[in-house]
Amino acid sequence: MFYSFFAMAPTKHYVFLCFTALCIILLFFRPVLAHDRPVFACDVETNPELKNLSFCDTSLDVQARVSDLVSRLTLHEKIGWLVHGAKGVSRLGIPYYEFWSEALHGISIIGPGSHFTSLVPGATSFPQVILTAATFNETLFETIGKVVSTEARAMYNVRLAGLTFWAPNVNIFRDPRWGRGHETPGEDPVLTSKYATAFVRGLQQRDDGDKDKLKVAACCKQYTAYDVENWKGIQRFTFNALVTQQDFDDTFQPPFKSCVVDGNAASVMCSYNQVNGKPTCGDPNLLTGVIRGQWKLNGYIVSDCDSLKEMFYTQKYTKTPEETAALAVNSGLDLNCGAFLTRNTQKAVDRGLLNESTIDRAVSNNFATMMRLGFFDGNPSNQLYGNLGPNDVCTSENQNLAREAAREGIVLLKNSAGSLPLSSTSIKLLAVIGPNANATHTMLGNYVGIPCNYTSPLQGLMVSVATVYEPGCVNTSCATAQVDEAKTVAAAADTVVLVMGSDLSIEREGFDRVNITLPGQQQLLVSEVASVSKGPVILVIMSGGGMDVQFAKDDPKITSILWVGFPGEAGGAAIADVIFGAYNPSGRLPMTWYPQSYADTVDMADMNMRPNPTTGFPGRTYRFYKGPTVFSFGDGLSYTTFNYELLATPKHISLALEEGHACRSSECKSIDVVEEICKDLGLDIHLRVKNEGEMRGSHTVFLFSSPPQLHNAPQKQLLGFQKLHLEAGGEGLAQFDVDVCKHLSVVDENGKRKVVLGDHLLHVGSLKHSLTVDFPLQIRILI
Repeated sequence: MFYSFFAMAPTKHYVFLCFTALCIILLFFRPVLAHDRPVFACDVETNPELKNLSFCDTSLDVQARVSDLVSRLTLHEKIGWLVHGAKGVSRLGIPYYEFWSEALHGISIIGPGSHFTSLVPGATSFPQVILTAATFNETLFETIGKVVSTEARAMYNVRLAGLTFWAPNVNIFRDPRWGRGHETPGEDPVLTSKYATAFVRGLQQRDDGDKDKLKVAACCKQYTAYDVENWKGIQRFTFNALVTQQDFDDTFQPPFKSCVVDGNAASVMCSYNQVNGKPTCGDPNLLTGVIRGQWKLNGYIVSDCDSLKEMFYTQKYTKTPEETAALAVNSGLDLNCGAFLTRNTQKAVDRGLLNESTIDRAVSNNFATMMRLGFFDGNPSNQLYGNLGPNDVCTSENQNLAREAAREGIVLLKNSAGSLPLSSTSIKLLAVIGPNANATHTMLGNYVGIPCNYTSPLQGLMVSVATVYEPGCVNTSCATAQVDEAKTVAAAADTVVLVMGSDLSIEREGFDRVNITLPGQQQLLVSEVASVSKGPVILVIMSGGGMDVQFAKDDPKITSILWVGFPGEAGGAAIADVIFGAYNPSGRLPMTWYPQSYADTVDMADMNMRPNPTTGFPGRTYRFYKGPTVFSFGDGLSYTTFNYELLATPKHISLALEEGHACRSSECKSIDVVEEICKDLGLDIHLRVKNEGEMRGSHTVFLFSSPPQLHNAPQKQLLGFQKLHLEAGGEGLAQFDVDVCKHLSVVDENGKRKVVLGDHLLHVGSLKHSLTVDFPLQIRILI
């Protein structure tokens, strides 16, 4: 998207960039009339003759309506609906429609489909996805999606937004240096899959339960194995991700599959990069074969913006532009973000590279999605959600939800005795120091809109106690720290809160990190301030990815460490809620925090997940990485203590093999996952969880397994998680329904899913249980 263009453009293009920026600002903020009706087709109130057209007949099914519409269009008119700025067909009462709107964590100004004016000056800005994922709360994921879609519909009704939103980003946060990692739910395929399913459900499902229609249309992006922006000159536009079949099916594909199959997402966006030598937007196996064939996508496939142009001009994958156009559409692409298909599709048809029937397939998918959205059902004011308007955006309930999401995601990583939570009555003066201490826009991350309000960390903290503020650095790059000024302020205070970290100048689309330490002289500032402080020192890290803060973890003068991600519009209030004990922290890290030595030695472009002892490659993510960590996936402390008691759980499961199965006559160490074996093969794991502290709080219960080490299996993998909310002294029950073939299987070297026989060690907190899986031999499972 356009962030990367600004980030990577050479200095000599400065004037051009300024002009382009002005054009974009004018585009996003062009005047919008307060009483404009939304853009829609089949306006029978204005043009009664449209009633006679079958595609406007709401009593017919979608397929019949789409077939009628496509049959009425010329080739030129069809081509107009292959691009994000779809051309109107005035003779049929079809207006221009803009497909490109964004809603990663709230309605965004990125993309020409959404705007803000005096009528709707802002929308609720939730935490960046990585922090929301840290809540491990599926209900919250879906609730945020519902609020975003309600605000989207309200803005659509006053012509300020579209109905098709290109979110969520469900790529795996494979490497800590990736500039867009904070857009994702983290490094784990299970968490990412559950986030994708829940958020898409929240965006798309209607309140009337009509599964054939959509509230708004979501999009799973960027498909697939995409996680390099610009690292040491290796750019996403030309990057060829070399991925083993095992890693592909085990790590990169599951979130997209869940997004489409379980979430029923209406769209998938193919990425810029190549996978094993083929552009994702020009690979018929990935598009038609997998998304459309295996996963049965009910919707459209769209390219990332200008990826077809990059395929031709940068990757030089085809000889002519029309060959690129034909390759993409023939492979299964339905919509081009950009204008490439506008310019080159007719040429492709004229050369015999592309059939009109294939174009019919593409536009049919686009039209079918719009019909499910009600775009062809006439005036939306007569439909469900037609009564929504500006008063339904930035409501107090929505803003409170943004605050709740932020504080539930904040992760307490270190807490020495006598540190947090702070007591406002015992503090005479609080020093707030750091380049992110008074952050506002930084708290939003990327793909942002205009928030309803801002509460910076400084504003949130100063509500409770007398506060003195010193930035310590001019910006987050912190080329030169104002150490003496900060030490003077800190020495005079009872308690110090240091708000450090990064912003979009350090980690963003189009830009990957090289260093994963605190930028510039931030570490010097933190250590020097801590050395003169006389009370608790709380280090707050505002960042998208992890940071090597081992120095702070080891420093006894730094009594607490909080990671707050990019916490959204209410971030400052949420931080204050946690620091002063109004909220008991419950966030858990959704990604591994590596030492800087990892970034110094591991090639970011190496897509392998599994370690290689021969080369010294240590592997990636908690599932495979063998090496030191600063903090681990799932880390997170509370102000209270939770204990588990494992209730009845089986210790042995036998697989039933049909007569003649090969493993009955020879020794097998694993068995193919097939329906005959897997039917009704599961177990229930129940745990009693007790809050033994004096403070109510929320707690995430993780269920992990360590399978037998066959087929380069993960050393540990997440099977599921549940969020419990318990009063002080209260108890709750966590229940996991474990499907042996789904949850306890692994992907082998050829991409086939296998149930490995032997002892599987299940982990729940500090509890471990052994479960054996066999077939009269035995699959044993351990807890």
